[in-house]
Amino acid sequence: YNRRSMAASYPNVAGKWLAAAVLVALLAPLAGPHSRAAQRTGPIAVDAASTEVDYRNNAIVLRDVTISQGDIRVEATEARAAGGLNFENSRWTFSGNVRIRAEGGKLTSDQAIVSFANNAISRATVTGKPAHFEQARGTTADIARGRAETIIYETAAGTVSLLDSAWLSDGRNEIRGQRLVYNIREQRVQARARPNAAPGEQGRVRI
Repeated sequence: YNRRSMAASYPNVAGKWLAAAVLVALLAPLAGPHSRAAQRTGPIAVDAASTEVDYRNNAIVLRDVTISQGDIRVEATEARAAGGLNFENSRWTFSGNVRIRAEGGKLTSDQAIVSFANNAISRATVTGKPAHFEQARGTTADIARGRAETIIYETAAGTVSLLDSAWLSDGRNEIRGQRLVYNIREQRVQARARPNAAPGEQGRVRI
């Protein structure tokens, strides 16, 4: 599988170019060297303290588990999946102290749904009260941090989408909105309207 990257662009928030310009200016400190694209090639490695296989229901339960591929690593107290140990096209549910590391970033949450497609980790949806994201910016000690009730990590695009009570900070500026999309590789952020948002709240961003 080839590495792919998707450059982020700054959208016209609620149709106002001025708002977009202000957002870009305040988030300029997030810009930095490109981080290495996620490696989704090679074998998927599974390490667990214990394994239970339910042959009747074709399900598997792993405890104290780590699943990794390239530089992507998923750890949790427990992982469950239907279809047995299958990564061709499956969804795994991780619960308990979930930690996901990729591309110099880290996601932590109470629970995560990790999707596999064609024997590669394709997406991770983490949820918590709240779920957290952080990434060291380049070679400096500064860290970009975010939190939301739901965070979606797309491995192909190299983005994390913070949904519901979304908050992101570079240590000096704080951004809140319905939906904040942070590009890990470009270290840029987009503010987007949350699908099905209430009238009058489309694309509102608070800085």
